Amino acid sequence: MEDADQRDPQPGRGTIQRMDNIAIVVDDLGAARAFFVALGLEFEGEATVEGSAVDRLVGLEGVRSDIVVMRTPDGHGRLELTRYHTPTSPDGDPRAPANTLGAHRVMFAVEDMDDILDRLRPHGAELVGEVVRYENSYRLCYLRGPAGIIVALAEQIT
Repeated sequence: MEDADQRDPQPGRGTIQRMDNIAIVVDDLGAARAFFVALGLEFEGEATVEGSAVDRLVGLEGVRSDIVVMRTPDGHGRLELTRYHTPTSPDGDPRAPANTLGAHRVMFAVEDMDDILDRLRPHGAELVGEVVRYENSYRLCYLRGPAGIIVALAEQIT
């Protein structure tokens, strides 16, 4: 494909402005909120959502869910934590390996990874593998958080 084939024929129409948030379904909203606060995200808001518009949006009937929105300290990234009361969520595999199909990992750029890991362990965080040094640029790790979410941390080496 040539570069000319990749250009938008009508600039400004149908373009992405930003990524607004990533939603993650959890079974314990309080524990998930506490985990992500310990990580360093800031609480932005919470709500209960239900009704026919929600049902039609997500393609389920009788939806009632609580959501908590967390934001990164720079204000640009958001994480929506969702707990469905109805209908009941099907069980997933909270220990699914990192190569499982589907979205299940979120990465954060951090400073002082060791301090963050120490803060997250009381909230159930466990390393998936090891903290590794990638070339001479990053320290990286995967850890498992609430509902089996894999959270990756990247600390730039200066």
